[in-house]
Parts: sequence; structure tokens; C-alpha cells
Amino acid sequence: MALMPQAELDITAGLVRSLLEEQLPAFSHLPLELVANGWDNVIYRLGKDWAVRLPRREAAALLVLHEQQYLPMYARRSPIPLPRPVYSGRPSAVYPWHWSVTPWLEGVSAALVPQATRNAAAEDMAAFLIAIHVPAAPDAPVNPFRGVPLGTRSVAVLDRLTDSGRYPEAPRLRELWSEACLVPPWDGPSLWLHGDLHPANVLLRPDGRLAAVLDFGDLGAGDPAADLAVAWLMFDAGARHRFIAAFGPAVDAGTWDRARGWAVLFATAMLSFSDDNPQMSGIGHFALDQLLSQPH
Repeated sequence: MALMPQAELDITAGLVRSLLEEQLPAFSHLPLELVANGWDNVIYRLGKDWAVRLPRREAAALLVLHEQQYLPMYARRSPIPLPRPVYSGRPSAVYPWHWSVTPWLEGVSAALVPQATRNAAAEDMAAFLIAIHVPAAPDAPVNPFRGVPLGTRSVAVLDRLTDSGRYPEAPRLRELWSEACLVPPWDGPSLWLHGDLHPANVLLRPDGRLAAVLDFGDLGAGDPAADLAVAWLMFDAGARHRFIAAFGPAVDAGTWDRARGWAVLFATAMLSFSDDNPQMSGIGHFALDQLLSQPH
């Protein structure tokens, strides 16, 4: 069984409470509720208005620092609310890494709503990405797993596709991947990216409009095609065409072809490492269905 990365620390409500008492005592009396335990971070709701975000393994510790440094800039550009840190927590005797307190953002996870509701966010998602995909500063972080030339990820993708039991359509997926890798790489300026854009990191209003985007731990600079893979991870064919059309000529055909390759990469990662996370594996199955049933 292929499982999510194991937590390196048991992040209990008691541990979080002790951090608050030490560093943010004005918040320490508020109720705590565990709401998410993902690949990289644990999220506790703090009272009605706040959330506490803590890395659960060392590999994610630097990513929280990136959020604390750069997410305020993203938030200033974004047309929707983002979880901009309001307090940057420090390592302590009971917890070794940096952590954050952010606003609690209302909405329903796009991974939990009917497809028709999710499809309603196509134009809003395009507007969000148009707003944040701007040239990055020269010293912007570069995530080695996001926004990089697709060929640098081939070993990982092709290794996953050797699992014919998990991927009965592996020959077609290898073909899609190879086609995407043959597209010339991004030759424009490095753009700011979300880096991990999929339905579980998106909140929707009841009418399907975009309410917020979460989890910027993989932010960095690079090829915007990595974020545009959300076209296959979140939308069906009709909504995907609306999403693509919203960018107009600003995004060329080659970038969309690379985005489809990124969708293969993300979908196979979700399916290969989420046997214990039905929500994430469900996103992977959906994306593969979209990739295999439609050219775009």
C-alpha cells in the first residue's frame, strides 16, 4: 500500500496550546479543533476566526517560511482571500519548526462538492491565476518539484507508471507525458506560482464561485504551466474549455500542452501515494479520467 508521508511529530491540541501560551497568550484560551492533516502540514481551527498551520515533517519546515515571507505579496494581488499569516510562530523547546496563525477562511472544499458546483469556478480560477502569475523577483525561491522543465521529473513519473495494476492505461499516459516533454520549455520570465493547485486547496461558496485558495507551501517561481494543470485536476471538459478561453492569447498552445503534462505528474503522484487518503486519490482518478477521455 502506498501511503502519505509519515508525520515526524505528533502535533496534538496540547502541543498547539502550549505554543500559543508561550508565544501568543492572547489567543491561547480559544477552542482548538483539528481540521486537516495533510502531506506536509496540520491545521487546527482556533476559535471562530483563526487557523494554526504547523509542519508535520522537516521537509515542509522551509515551506512555511516561504509562506510567511511571500504570501502577503500574493494576497495584495489576489481577487479572493488568501491565508496570509497574521502571526509567525517560532521554534520552541516543544516544537522545532516555524509555524503560522492565519485567518480562518470560510468556504467548502472543492474536493467535496458536486462536479457542477466545482465547474462554476472556472472563470474565477482563471482570474486568480492571471492576478498572481506575474514576473517574480530575481531572488524568488525555486521549488525543485514545481514549475521546472518537465524533463527533470521524468524519472519519477515513468517509475510510477511501471505499476500496471494501478495504471492500466499506462501506455497512453506515457504517451501523453512524452508529448508534453517534447514541447519547448518555458522561455519567458519566471512567474510567481501557487505550486500545488488542486480541489483540496480550493474553497468555494455555495453557488460555486471561488471563495479562497489555500496552502501556498509550494510557492515559488517558474513555468506557469504547473498551476494551469488545475484545468484537468478540477474541471470537466466543458468547464475546462471555459477556463482555457478565459486566458485568451496570453497563454499559448505550448503552455497548455505542458500543463497537461503537469496534470499527468500531479495525478499520478496523488494516486501512487494516497491509498490512505481517499479525497486525494479521488482527485487523481478524476484527473486521469479527464486526461484519457479528452484532448484538452
